[in-house]
Amino acid sequence: MQRIYSRRFALKALTAAVALSTLVAVPAYAADTIKVGILHSLSGTMAISETVLKDTVLMAIDEINAKGGVMGKMLEPVVVDPASNWPLFAEKTKQLLGQDKVAVIFGCWTSVSRKSVLPVVEEMNGLLFYPVQYEGEELSKNVFYTGAAPNQQAIPAVDYLMSKEGGGAKRWVLLGTDYVYPRTTNKILRAYLKSKGVKDTDIDEKYTPFGHSDYQTIVADVKKFAAGGKTAVVSTINGDSNVPFYKELGNAGLKAKDVPVVAFSVGEEELRGVDTKPLVGHLAAWNYFMSIKNPDNTAFIKKWSDYAKTKKLPGADKPLTNDPMEATYIGINMWKQAVEKAKSTDTDKVIAAMAGQTFKAPSGIVSKMDEKNHHLHKSVFIGEVKADGQFNVVWKTPGPVKAKPWSPYIEGNDKKPDEPVAK
Repeated sequence: MQRIYSRRFALKALTAAVALSTLVAVPAYAADTIKVGILHSLSGTMAISETVLKDTVLMAIDEINAKGGVMGKMLEPVVVDPASNWPLFAEKTKQLLGQDKVAVIFGCWTSVSRKSVLPVVEEMNGLLFYPVQYEGEELSKNVFYTGAAPNQQAIPAVDYLMSKEGGGAKRWVLLGTDYVYPRTTNKILRAYLKSKGVKDTDIDEKYTPFGHSDYQTIVADVKKFAAGGKTAVVSTINGDSNVPFYKELGNAGLKAKDVPVVAFSVGEEELRGVDTKPLVGHLAAWNYFMSIKNPDNTAFIKKWSDYAKTKKLPGADKPLTNDPMEATYIGINMWKQAVEKAKSTDTDKVIAAMAGQTFKAPSGIVSKMDEKNHHLHKSVFIGEVKADGQFNVVWKTPGPVKAKPWSPYIEGNDKKPDEPVAK
């Protein structure tokens, strides 16, 4: 069925292309480019986080093209804006794969957008590189996950907060945006906390819709709950809601030494619009921070700063790098290496060539794509917010951690294979 569909589509596309060529002068180099899809929200509630990832892909494409492209062909970006509209992500994916004939797509931030795209890339046998931490509970042959699974972010963060050096938290507020990533992550964390002896009465779970802006009542509730014992907040708030949430934390005087907040979706970019002085000491768990000192990160920051200034990007006067930017950058470079190894952009050949790919990451490690499970091995860092909006790394794993896409804290996962299965 897949093959029949592809042939029909190819025939229609060829007919349309022939008709079009009689009307439009096609540039001579067009046949010699490899099209790359960029699927990030450039408007709506997620634009605060996703716009910079679009620019990271464009920077990497410029860099690759300047060095001769891929297999002697230039990369041609095709940028679309799904506008923080989850069904539109699926429509734009159909357009990129069917009409634009891209070889690969770099995109999505929220899990609901990825879930929208997933059946399309599987049906059309496309390739998606997904660069953001997520809840796990998914494996697809058509997706490479370059962000963290829960055991590479959420679990280590909770372990740190429970430890003596992290403050010895006994009570927990699980606060998130109301969609699949926060709810599934919190399901895992609730089971994990229970395995550590935390009672249900010591866990408070709260959700707000996308774009929520009034956090006065919620922060007041957190303060009240914290009166019952040493409390930590795990935040899976996504998008521009982080700005009013952090502003309210500051207004309420909820300091890190009293009730530390650890965020999984707040990095340097999200703190750009916030007065971070009242937030000093609050935490974020990621696999990369801009403040990490090593030659690879220095080079990455310089590349980005030069690109932002040259292209006159918003915020170019204060260029910032963050974790999903690093994951995006690793992804496109690994894809390039896989295409060159496969000597083809054919999806199945590239998937096979991705197994075991390595890349010297700005975080300072050699990041490896697992031979089987389509996830990167990643180091975990916990950083404290500084007054300048950067993070001071207070804890890290001794080395890269292998991802567990199927969390052992969800029943039945022990029977699921650690690699995508054919559908």
